[in-house]
Amino acid sequence: MPNSPVVPTIRRRRLGSTLRRLRNEASLTLDEAAAAVGWKAPKLSKIENAAQSIRPADVSRLLQTYGMKDSEVFSALESLARDANKRGWWQTYHGVVFLPYADYISLETDAEQICEWSPLLVPGLLQTAAYARETIGGTTTSRTPEEVTALAEVRQARQAVLSRPGKSPQLWAIIHEAALHQRFAMRPATMREQLQRLLDASELPNVTIQVMALDSTVHPGMVGAFSLVGFPGPIPDVVLLENIRGATYVEDDDGTAHFTKAFERIRASALSVEDSLALITQLKEGHRK
Repeated sequence: MPNSPVVPTIRRRRLGSTLRRLRNEASLTLDEAAAAVGWKAPKLSKIENAAQSIRPADVSRLLQTYGMKDSEVFSALESLARDANKRGWWQTYHGVVFLPYADYISLETDAEQICEWSPLLVPGLLQTAAYARETIGGTTTSRTPEEVTALAEVRQARQAVLSRPGKSPQLWAIIHEAALHQRFAMRPATMREQLQRLLDASELPNVTIQVMALDSTVHPGMVGAFSLVGFPGPIPDVVLLENIRGATYVEDDDGTAHFTKAFERIRASALSVEDSLALITQLKEGHRK
């Protein structure tokens, strides 16, 4: 993948799709809505299809045209427009953070809630630096040692979102017990430190951790890992699916609804929060041996 400037595009897609939905709900055609704000239809079409940016003031004009009264909707969409082309701290790592990953970091930055189902790894927002280096290095097929180190730094920097004053997302992470039995031959203490990190993170008011027991019943999460990211106001949820080749996003309402239902069933199949933390503590003590 080429090293290109990291400019998140998923914010623009979310904004465009939300404006399109609100226009349809107002029963306005492209021509009617564009004419109401003094535009031509192609301009509005490009905005709705994320091919063109839009100023916050113009978002407000469109919302007024659509009869929107909710101040929270105005605030959420104007903020999204303001940040659509914004380059975040991850721009420093543009040589290793490619566009799909930059998109996801921008989603975390904007998120109100993040639901993680992670059957094989501890979620990135909860990883220690050592665990991040070991797992990134062990799973990559093309990264240099220097890139692995840089990506581990990025993963640590992302975690600041969990303690951001006034706007920290709620994180609900469900981790399969199998992921907590991982051993690291070169640095045996890695997993014990990681388990302690989970216990420490669980004390944050916006973090909830559950464990899916080895002997759990059949559930939708057996199909694979996913992250469901929710946002304030009318902005649609987004689902991230990862594999060895990169990331795929699910952004349509029907698709994200399936994952929302799946997460509820996964949560119901997992151990309770209290039992999950007891198991993590037990596994951590087992690493003393």
